[in-house]
Amino acid sequence: MDHDAPHIIETKLSKEDIVFEKGETVPIYDPVTREITNSDELEDELRFDVEKFNKQVITEPFNRTVLEEIARDIDPETPEQGKTLIYAVDDQHADLIVKVLKEIYGELGVDNNAIMKITGRVGGGNKKKVQEAIKRFKVEDYPSVVVTVDLLTTGVDVPEISTLVFLRRVKSRILFEQMLGRATCLCPKIKKTHFEIYDAVGVYESLEPVNTMKPVVSNPSASFEDLLNGLAVVQSEEEVQNQINMILAKVQRKKRNLSGKAGEHFIDLSGGLDPTQFIQKIQGMKLDEAKQYVMDNDRLFRILNEGGLNPHRAVVISHKEDELVGHTRGYGRGMQPKDYLEEFESYVQSNLNRIAALNIVCTRPSELTRESLKSLKLELDREGFTEQQLNTAYREMSSEEITADISSFIRRHAIGSVLMSHEERIKRAVDKVWKNHDFSKQELNWLGRIEKHLLNESVLNVQTFDEDVFRDNGGYTRINKVFRGNLEAIIREINTHLYDDGGHTA
Repeated sequence: MDHDAPHIIETKLSKEDIVFEKGETVPIYDPVTREITNSDELEDELRFDVEKFNKQVITEPFNRTVLEEIARDIDPETPEQGKTLIYAVDDQHADLIVKVLKEIYGELGVDNNAIMKITGRVGGGNKKKVQEAIKRFKVEDYPSVVVTVDLLTTGVDVPEISTLVFLRRVKSRILFEQMLGRATCLCPKIKKTHFEIYDAVGVYESLEPVNTMKPVVSNPSASFEDLLNGLAVVQSEEEVQNQINMILAKVQRKKRNLSGKAGEHFIDLSGGLDPTQFIQKIQGMKLDEAKQYVMDNDRLFRILNEGGLNPHRAVVISHKEDELVGHTRGYGRGMQPKDYLEEFESYVQSNLNRIAALNIVCTRPSELTRESLKSLKLELDREGFTEQQLNTAYREMSSEEITADISSFIRRHAIGSVLMSHEERIKRAVDKVWKNHDFSKQELNWLGRIEKHLLNESVLNVQTFDEDVFRDNGGYTRINKVFRGNLEAIIREINTHLYDDGGHTA
């Protein structure tokens, strides 16, 4: 399932960074001891860009500014709108998001139960409690807005998720694809046709500049975060074992520099195991158990990765005020809707003679098959053009509420056809055929089924009647008898009217 052009949320702080001037005193939070202390006066300027937000600097004003804007578009009390999944940096950040959202929606009278955090630490990390929370998200009206850190690792399948919000940057494309995967399921219950993305931290600009997913990082300098993210998404036993081996090798290297105080924290959090015993325990487990155990103990890796309780691991708390700067749609490479549509037109016209299906759409549309249309859509998707985003760009540029199909957009930009909504095009064509014939009641009923089929598909030919619902009702042979042997002629007539849209020859 496609997503629409992402919503790009920009704030004053995300554009200009959070800056502490020389001489300022800043609050410091220790995520292990959970203590807040004040720093000495800064000897130099301290600057955090958006990539470090919520990770190295806790910034409630930024989160509140973003969430207030997103809350304008999301109504937690409207089930048919679908559900929302928000990606946070860590458990503490997830708590902050839930707090802010409950304050925003609470003022509007929304039930607190509509917003919930679901991470691996629900119920103190109790797996049964985590699964119970996920089940509630899936089958009950509330929660309708969930904040998570690691739901993407649990094989969660909630078809009603129709909105993803990124308040956490990711650079790994394979991890990003996994995160998007939480919203790609069809959901006829809410008539879901696409899903929305809100990007407040520049996810798209930070992704690896490749179009294919790279293998999980395997170099020795990779952080525990990189390695754990990799472990979350690898599939084969060989990949899982390799990833666990890299994590244990890194634990082996890091344990040598573990300070006494940090060592005490490690032993306390691990249930009495020092790093050597921790490694041995994992090595003695079955592979699936080892994977889950490693994923459940991320706080141990934070202690190891960040050098115990040294000051550089501490997190700055920022109360710097923020404000919304922009809420736009992202069409890639900084394009505006007009640019996007012009680039689509250029692509279509340049490839009319190279891509057969493009040519067929413009010259012999009745010959288009379901397979060739699917292949064409995939080809366009690889170039960044989707039906949903074309419609959004057209709507933003023209202020017209039209939902056209990909064939209409191609014909509009290749041969100058009039753009009309998919539904209007179907109803107009079927209407004309109905007026041209004296159909029997049974024929009219089948014409209605054909119209319903076309509202969900863009292809009608002889083969259509030996597929899906038509096949289950006797297929072409039976339906042709209903139309007294004229079904093929009726198909041609419908297609003629479908593409009677004022276009010129390609």
